[in-house]
Amino acid sequence: MLFFGPHSWSGESRRRYRFKCVLTKQGLPPEGVGGIYVFVRRRWAFLLEPLYVGKAADLRSRLMGHEKWGRAYWYYGATERYVLGPIRDEVDRRRIEEDLIRGLKPRMNDMEIPQAKLAKPKRKAAAAHAFDLSALLGRRPQRA
Repeated sequence: MLFFGPHSWSGESRRRYRFKCVLTKQGLPPEGVGGIYVFVRRRWAFLLEPLYVGKAADLRSRLMGHEKWGRAYWYYGATERYVLGPIRDEVDRRRIEEDLIRGLKPRMNDMEIPQAKLAKPKRKAAAAHAFDLSALLGRRPQRA
């Protein structure tokens, strides 16, 4: 099973996580095993595009009736599911999920994960106006 073997993805921290491909119900982990899962679209032979990253306290029950799998399959062309487990601690699952979402930027993960780092301060209005391209071209900006 060369095509559907294990695959590694790295997160924002550049740490690599090795996932196992799950194609059938028999390939799912047993009841009560928590971990991370990824919905994947296979592009060409070996190029895999992660579409959605999630975590679960019970991977088997979560993946059997996941509400986003239909959308991933029909709209985005998801072909496989990959799992990383067992991960027993909720804090570790959350940390790994956030690291992977920030690193992979999957298109179906629509929520923003807050970062601990301070955001850069926004420019003041005068500074933004000074760099306005329309002022350099000789046109005056339209006012409402």
